[in-house]
Amino acid sequence: MIEGTAHYFHGTKVALRTGDRIVPGHAANYGAGRPAGWVYMTARLEIAVLAAELAADGAGARVYVVEPEAEVEDDPNVTDKKFPGNPTRSYRTRGALRVLGEVTGWTPTEAGRLADLRAFAARTRAEGIEPID
Repeated sequence: MIEGTAHYFHGTKVALRTGDRIVPGHAANYGAGRPAGWVYMTARLEIAVLAAELAADGAGARVYVVEPEAEVEDDPNVTDKKFPGNPTRSYRTRGALRVLGEVTGWTPTEAGRLADLRAFAARTRAEGIEPID
């Protein structure tokens, strides 16, 4: 666990149960949908909410408290390259994440911000910009 982090969160459109494992190798939520070599998490609930909303594209967004089973590193898709110092507290692992429980009652992302981020994601996909893997 990253020092000072009590929990990690994972946002997705997939329905999971406590004890399930999230493993690399599934189609990525972003880009061309090729299998992801990493599993992603964040220490900030609002970032996991945003990831879930973007992945779900309007319905079925879910956020889980997760525990990594392997070493984690900063997520280079948002760390230093885009946001120096990792303010999103986003991480990735080649190992699994174990689901400890689902977060319910979270606050949705403001509609205008979510629309802007969906448009940005669509533009980057159209330009052929893929997540770093």
